[in-house]
Amino acid sequence: MAVVSLLTGGVLALVNLTGHTFGAWQSPESLSPGLIGAAMLGVTPGLFAVGRARAWEEVRTLVLPLVIVLVGLFAVSIRNGGELQAVRGGSLFLVLFSLGWVAVLGLLALCALLCLVRQYLKPARRPGRRAVPLPGWSKPFLAVLGSAWFGIGAGLLAAPRFWGDFVPWAVGRADAQALGVWALALGVGVLGSLAEDDLGRTRPALLALPGVALALAVELAARATHVHWISGPGLSLVTMVGGLLVAGVTGRWLLVRRTTPISTAPAPQRKPEPEPEPDERTGV
Repeated sequence: MAVVSLLTGGVLALVNLTGHTFGAWQSPESLSPGLIGAAMLGVTPGLFAVGRARAWEEVRTLVLPLVIVLVGLFAVSIRNGGELQAVRGGSLFLVLFSLGWVAVLGLLALCALLCLVRQYLKPARRPGRRAVPLPGWSKPFLAVLGSAWFGIGAGLLAAPRFWGDFVPWAVGRADAQALGVWALALGVGVLGSLAEDDLGRTRPALLALPGVALALAVELAARATHVHWISGPGLSLVTMVGGLLVAGVTGRWLLVRRTTPISTAPAPQRKPEPEPEPDERTGV
């Protein structure tokens, strides 16, 4: 999944950076497929870190949102099948990319669901002690950030025509729902970190959050003239993307700070005092 996300996300992000609309379905603006690709590219470091995890608790804050993305994007692609490049027609490359998009998403979504079901069929382990609990001051911030992403994502998925008008650039139905899938997944990931209440159990997610935030920021900056920044949704988007960056960087810093052992220099050893030489006259 990490390799697919890296390659597909990189292609979508880079091509749409140039202003060429490129994606699995027809979009009125290149920014939407570019942001989807940027999110895929940004989450890649976290996906590579999943393979190094030792327990399910260390990865579920990233794996659960990943399942939402895979199943959600596949469902959106099928639901808006009439907008797919393979149905509308176009260049051969776009048609083949569209077909491959649906096929690969379907396969990955099925595999992810099977892995998730198999995981939860196993007997649950006793919860271990939380090694690095979340600081109290961070919990209200994470609750607001996660709820914002979750609410906007749910709205775009359930009512794309209504909530799509609040997106500060032109979007189609498939664009709105695909962006909603990613927003919903980000919200689940942030709120999941509150449920875990342990920075040690969110290592892969802490790599993914700043990666996604930076990739989205680059894509938005490159297409800045197409975004209504002074609108309420535009300002909210900046705040929410910045919140992802702050949450990821701060969490990573706190985790490294609390798990790095403090090195202490060894106490200087006193040199043994030389024994007095015996007196030649007395032998003592």
